[in-house]
Amino acid sequence: MAILGLDISTSCTGYCLLEDDGTIKGLGFIPLGKHKTHFDKANRVMSDLRQLKKNHNISIIAIEENLQSFRTGFSSAQTLSSLAKFNGVVAYLCEDIFGLQPQFFNVNSARKTVGLKIISRKKGGVNTKDQVLEWAKSELGPSYSWPTKTLKSGPRKNQTVLEPGCYDMADAYVIARSALLEHFK
Repeated sequence: MAILGLDISTSCTGYCLLEDDGTIKGLGFIPLGKHKTHFDKANRVMSDLRQLKKNHNISIIAIEENLQSFRTGFSSAQTLSSLAKFNGVVAYLCEDIFGLQPQFFNVNSARKTVGLKIISRKKGGVNTKDQVLEWAKSELGPSYSWPTKTLKSGPRKNQTVLEPGCYDMADAYVIARSALLEHFK
């Protein structure tokens, strides 16, 4: 039995598959930036979810809750609405494809459950996404190969960097680990 953790976004959806013993069976992301409409994005996610179902015995689906309020310097009402719609569509697809009702996890609660303490910028911390990624990298260890890309232009031309989807993978890992700890204490 496996847990499927999802970090849903309209630009990239991260996923993590964990066995009930904590073993990672899959960690990746679904790039959605080139798909123009929510329907195209949903079709791409649906295709990948069907493939995950075909290859894994998933018993729990854990989804990061969408944001519920505004914060200075972050998403607009239009962005929050778009994300909430897409989150609902993907949750529906999960229930339809897997026959499982997804469970939603508050991101702050999930981080606390897995022991990830975010240090605010006021206290000298880097941005939250970088902290989550660094935590996931340390949890998975140096043997895990995170996806990379080589930059083709700009001041860092030919430099190899992590794919931006790694942030979504790390968030999905937090959600899946939190679900694992909640269900198999």
